[in-house]
Amino acid sequence: MRRGIRAAAAAAISAVAAVAVRDLFQRDHALLRNFPLIGHGRYLIEAIGPELRQYVVAGNNEERPFTRDQRRWVYASAKKANNYFGFGTDNDLEYTAGYPIIKHRTFGRAVPRSAPAAGQEDDLPCAKVLGAARGRARAFRPNSVVNISGMSFGSLSGRAVEALNRGAAIAGCLHNTGEGGLSPHHRNGGDLVFQIGTAYFGCRDERGRFDLRRLKDLVAAAPVRALEIKLSQGAKPSLGGLLPAAKVSAEIAATRGIRQGVDCVSPSRHAEFSDTDSLLDWVELLAAETGLPVGIKSAVGDLEFWDELSSLTASTGRGVDFVTVDGGEGGTGAAPLIFTDTVSLPFQVGFARVYKIFAERGLHENVVFVGGGKLGLPDNAVVAFALGCDLVHVGREAMLAIGCIQAQKCHTDTCPTGVATQNPWLTRGLDPALKSVRAANYIKTLRRDLMKVAEACGVEHPGLIDTGSVEILDGRTAATGLDEVYGYRPGWGLPSRADQVAIAALMRAEHPQGGSAPPSPSAVG
Repeated sequence: MRRGIRAAAAAAISAVAAVAVRDLFQRDHALLRNFPLIGHGRYLIEAIGPELRQYVVAGNNEERPFTRDQRRWVYASAKKANNYFGFGTDNDLEYTAGYPIIKHRTFGRAVPRSAPAAGQEDDLPCAKVLGAARGRARAFRPNSVVNISGMSFGSLSGRAVEALNRGAAIAGCLHNTGEGGLSPHHRNGGDLVFQIGTAYFGCRDERGRFDLRRLKDLVAAAPVRALEIKLSQGAKPSLGGLLPAAKVSAEIAATRGIRQGVDCVSPSRHAEFSDTDSLLDWVELLAAETGLPVGIKSAVGDLEFWDELSSLTASTGRGVDFVTVDGGEGGTGAAPLIFTDTVSLPFQVGFARVYKIFAERGLHENVVFVGGGKLGLPDNAVVAFALGCDLVHVGREAMLAIGCIQAQKCHTDTCPTGVATQNPWLTRGLDPALKSVRAANYIKTLRRDLMKVAEACGVEHPGLIDTGSVEILDGRTAATGLDEVYGYRPGWGLPSRADQVAIAALMRAEHPQGGSAPPSPSAVG
């Protein structure tokens, strides 16, 4: 026994000595050469720094991209636990410029229900019918204003995609496939938006060219409700993408229509069109061949494209059915730091500019506007609806709901919770049956809170919240209305009058109003 212990100790000492000798003579790291062994502690602390800050150091409103309070709200909502916060806000309202304040109404036509869980199981449909304005054969009203954003199988694990799709089926919302194709994991009951990226994964031929027949076959065999042409995304606008060879499994290769074990490159531009005019031709081709509503997804940089898009729509009659605006602060994809931090406009600024371009030409009521970029938090989503969003798409918040801990290792294939990795050992810990329920709980809770805020503003639906219901604090002593901040005209940000009447009637018919005890005899008299 003692001999074994001595042997183990000798082996350990030898290993430590070998590392020390290597450190002393290597030339790559001055720190290790000057401080052998001890210097490794620095690299260890650097490696686990995000986790240390997240659990030990950070305050409730520190950490990015999601603060501890924001993560706690998502986690509690996903588990149907108590997501209330006590003892008042710990946000520094009076000294935080840009802080949104939602103005409730003392008397409004909509009356909130008081029970904490009221509205948890209620539907919250879109205020517009997607594709109706352009007469698409398969136009429909989305059942949920909250939907799951595009995150590809390959970037996310198969188990994560399955959990999200099952959750979408439970919550009755749409699940965007992302540009990585439509995998078996997307076929678990949830309705889909099929995203078409620059590499045409899932609808390409052997040479990587777009194949209309394959697209039509795919649409016919899956619950695809709409097509989204991806021009760019918030995390890496104007860049392509790369899925390393090590992550290209047989299943991913089959889903995307590529070779297994070879780097998978997504080009930075589409081959089927080269300008706005040819883009609209392709939109109309896809809509005519499939009958589906067709839209585009883009981050916002130059406004020339959006001017051309709206001008051609107004003059030629060709147009998109929906526009998904992705904020520069959003995105689950890995990217160079300069692109993550500074390329493309943040959501509110970018969306408002795009919306105004359409509104100035009278086109805003005929387009369904979709927003993405940290809009899975109620306050951000309310501002988005006031600015004119009809739907919000949630990405990272949905990842949090199924177990993501914000370890920020999405690009390393070492995600510890099995969400953003293809490592079988790590993905085995993610149970799609359990996590799907949590994804659905989160989506339902977000919808419930949006409905409660809308009713507090005196309206039946978040799409009816106008810019007059939101002010932006300029500091301790001043605030500016949302319409004034972004230069909106009266009525902008709202659906058409006909759509407003229709959605209000639908909500009143489907959802009971709150109230109080009957009035006393003296009040009646």
